[in-house]
Parts: sequence; structure tokens; C-alpha cells
Amino acid sequence: MPSTGKPKPQVREQWASKLEFLLAVAGHIIGLGNVWRFPYLCYKNGGGAFFVPYVLFLFTCGIPLFFLETSLGQFTSQGGITCWRKICPLFEGLGYGSQVVVLYTGVYYIIILAWAFLYLFSSFSSELPWASCNNYWNTENCKELRKSNITEYSPEKSTSPVIEFWERRILGLSEGIEQIGNVRWDLALCLLLAWIICYFCVWKGVKSTGKVVYFTATFPYLMLVVLLVRGLTLPGAKNGIIFYLYPDPTRLTDPQVWMDAGSQIFYSYGVCTGVLTALGSYNKYDNNCYRDCVYLCLLNSLTSFVAGFAIFSVLGFMAYEQGMDISMVAESGPGLAFIAYPRAVALMPLPQLWAIFFFIMIIFLGLDSEVNTGTISDMYPSFFQIGHRRKFLLLFISAASFLVGLLMVTEGGLYIFQLFDYYACSGMTLLTFAILQSICVGWVYGADRLYDSIEDMIGYRPWPFMKCCWKYLTPAICTGTFIFSLVKYTPLKFNNVYEYPWWGYAIGGFFTFSSTLLVPLWMIYLVGTTPGAVTTIDREGEKSTPIIRNGHIVPSPEVEILALLCCTPLHSTLFVVWMTKRCFFKSYI
Repeated sequence: MPSTGKPKPQVREQWASKLEFLLAVAGHIIGLGNVWRFPYLCYKNGGGAFFVPYVLFLFTCGIPLFFLETSLGQFTSQGGITCWRKICPLFEGLGYGSQVVVLYTGVYYIIILAWAFLYLFSSFSSELPWASCNNYWNTENCKELRKSNITEYSPEKSTSPVIEFWERRILGLSEGIEQIGNVRWDLALCLLLAWIICYFCVWKGVKSTGKVVYFTATFPYLMLVVLLVRGLTLPGAKNGIIFYLYPDPTRLTDPQVWMDAGSQIFYSYGVCTGVLTALGSYNKYDNNCYRDCVYLCLLNSLTSFVAGFAIFSVLGFMAYEQGMDISMVAESGPGLAFIAYPRAVALMPLPQLWAIFFFIMIIFLGLDSEVNTGTISDMYPSFFQIGHRRKFLLLFISAASFLVGLLMVTEGGLYIFQLFDYYACSGMTLLTFAILQSICVGWVYGADRLYDSIEDMIGYRPWPFMKCCWKYLTPAICTGTFIFSLVKYTPLKFNNVYEYPWWGYAIGGFFTFSSTLLVPLWMIYLVGTTPGAVTTIDREGEKSTPIIRNGHIVPSPEVEILALLCCTPLHSTLFVVWMTKRCFFKSYI
């Protein structure tokens, strides 16, 4: 037959090997939170005792949700939005909401790479610029911290060179978000470099991403081992390790400890964002995703545990050198990566070498978490998967995100960054998505039906505990944690001092609700635009009750089920919405 000349959509790509999938997922979930958040939380919340709530959340929420999202992607061969369209159309808003979170994360998370690039470039000098007070950005209050002058140091009257380098050289920090100031062009160029690298890592889809992760996912482990060996050989390292792991069981009575454990699981496992679904969708249908997920989750937690030794051995050394208690030097988040650890590195022999190693590790950890895409093109495969359209889509997203990110490399940019971090990717948003995902799969679509599909893929049924988590434990624990987070909610304060203006908190609220509200708004939209009623309808138009058998809604000969909630027989649920006969016969499964 003669060719019509009309381009055809490309067949969905697949990973060239299982190893590419494993490295891609490992690179996504093993990020900066493993290095700069988990060790500090462990130290702050009772040392070894913190592992009790951490392991509980790991096995009841982390691994079940991780496996749920990955298996859905592999089963449907769809990304984070269209997988819900295939499984349960009413919950498609989960996909849209999670993609908003991913968009926010991509815009602000890459700012960390810009900071790390500038620190890395600054490390190529005869003397680390944050090691002394002899630079043009230093003030007369700058004091170099050494054991010899520690008694003369007063935090109220003096500042350290590493803090002045961070606030005055890197950020040019203003007095508040009201004073946005000028763009820091050196940071802007580093941000542009980060986006260029990210674009070329994914522009050819899994063909390029699968090759990139061979290096980006493994090199941070090499750096971590090097820093671990170096840290353990430093004087004072033993005291740092003791502070990190010494158990304090009394801390388990504090509800905040349990909240911190739950939030760390959600942050470090990358669940409820749709990324795991997208990565799993490139697997072969018969890939053993169950075994892969268990191994990847254990690797993630083990990495966090080992990273704590690398970090606290160095902090113990710094406390030893300066004659200070380790509680005065232990920090979390950017404060650890860009203040505490650089300060410790400056006290080591060959400080430039260790600084270069550390910031290269930070860059690769951040880069792996940033390089993920594919969901938007999955929504319109007939358009975006033809020719070079997908590449232009990625280019547009990267360029737009770069322009928005310029706001965060201004003199007031750190205040905007904190709004993104605190509100746009908040734990309450992820908890909401986790609860809805569990209800959707466990009760609406049906955990048993998903188990049947998984058995068809991998050849056996997973441990029944996983199904129990989807139906009962995960939604119950997440609901309890969500309620507690509402009760304990406090508005963001920058450095626990600066209070944002009312419009700053309004922006933060918009970040939170712009993703969360998409779920109920999508339900309302779909119900409002779909013919039918909120009950079953018989042939004469009279209302009737569906027959429930073994947990499934089964149509009787007198009833036509017009299902919107799931285009297949439904499980018992709190609500039932009905659709046209056409949707019923277009069942995916």
C-alpha cells in the first residue's frame, strides 16, 4: 500500500537492560536528603532509637507505596497521569496534582545545583575562600574559628568566614523577601549550566537517560566511600559517631520524632510524585518489579545510614578542632552542605581536594534526582512522540523553568527558595496523595485485582502484607500523621527569626493548594461533564441498588452499570459514580 506520508507515533521506549532501570531509580531516590537530612534527624531524635519509628514507616508506608507506584507504571506502561486514567479515571487528578509537585520540585531543587557549582568552582584556588576573613566580602566582624581563639568568639558580635561567604558572596542575602534585589549573575550562569546538563541527559528519552545513570548514579557512591574513609581517620571522629547513634529511648515518647521519621520516608523514597510510575513504565512487562523495589528501598535506607558516618565523623573532627560541643556544629539541609561541612573541610589537610570531592558528590546526587521526565508526552503520544516534538517540549519546559528559577538567584532568592521547600513540596501534600492512592488501589480498583495483575507480570503473588498495607495500614498511618501535622503546624520563619509578610504566606498557600485541590476539582469536573447519576440506573430509568458479591459490585441482569469510578467491576467504596455505557465497554483491563 502506498504510504500516506503521515508520521506515526513512536512505540514506547524500554530500558536497554534491568541495570539501567535500577540505576535510574536509585539515582532518583538516593539524593541530598540521604546526606544532609537523615543523619541530622537521627542525631536529633534519639540516635539509634530513631530507627524504631523509621523502620515502622519504612515497612508500612515506604516500601508498599514504592512498590504500588512502580508496579502500576510497569503494568500500564504509562506515566504518572495516564496510569490513573487507565486504572481509575475519577482519580486522574492524583496524576495532575503530583505533576504540579514535580514541576515545583524541578524549579527549586536545581537551585541547589547552582550553589554547588559555584562552591565547586571556588574550590579551585590556592586557599579556600571561606577559610579566611581576608576577602572583599568579609566584614570587620569576621572571626576565624580556631581552638586558640574559641574563647574570644561571640556569636552575637562575630560571624565566621564560612557564613559570610555563604550569605555575602554566594547569595548576597537581602533583609527579606520584600527586597528581592538584583540577579546574582554568577549564580544565574551556574543555574543555566545545570539546566543545560539536565536537558541533554534526557533529550533522547531513556536512550540517553539510561546511559547517563551508569555514571551519575554510581559516582556519588565512590565519593561517599572516599569521604567516609577520610572522615573515620580524623581525630574526634569517634565522638561524632557516638553523637550520631547513641540511643535515647525517652525520645520515642515525643510525637515529633515519629512525624520526622514519616516525613523522611516520604521525602527520601520519592513516592506520590509519579516519577516512580514513569520510570517503571519503561520496564518490560515481565520484569520482577517486586524484587527490584524491595532491594532499592533497602539500598536507599542503607545509604542514609552510611552517609551518617561520613557526615558525623567530619562534624566530630570539627568539634574537636574548635573545642566545641558537636551540638553547636550539627546542622541539617543547606546549612550542612554549604556551611557546616565546608567549615570542617577547611580544617583538613589538602582542603581543596576534599571540597572538590564533596561538591561533586552533591552535584551528582542532585542531578540524578532532577533528571526525570516523560509524563506530559504520555498524555498526548500521538502528538509529542512524533519526530522531534518531544525534544522541543523538553526544551520549552527547561527554558521556562530556568526563567522562573532566576527569581531564586536574586539577593532575596533564598526567601523564595524556602517558600518552595516548605509549602510547594510539603509533607501534608504528599500524605494526602498517599492516602488517596491507597484508597484508590486498595478499595476502589481492588488490591486483589492488582495482585492478579502483578502475578501475571512476575509469575507469583507478593507477600500478602503488602496488600494489607495498601488497604489498612498505609492509609491509617498516613491519616494519623496528617492530622498530627495539622495540629503541630507552624508558619515558616526564615532562620526561625524572620517572619514573612502576609502575601508571602499567601504564595506558600497557593503552592500547597494548587497541587492538592486538583484531585477534588478533577472529580467534580468529571462528574459534572459526564452524563449519568450518582446511582445505578435500570433500563426503565428507575434507581436500583447494585449487587455486591465478594467485595465487587456485580451487575444483575436488570441493571446496566455505567461506571466512571473504574471502567470495570468496582469494589465497595464510600461513593459510586456512574458513567455512560461507552466508557464501560472501553475497559482497559
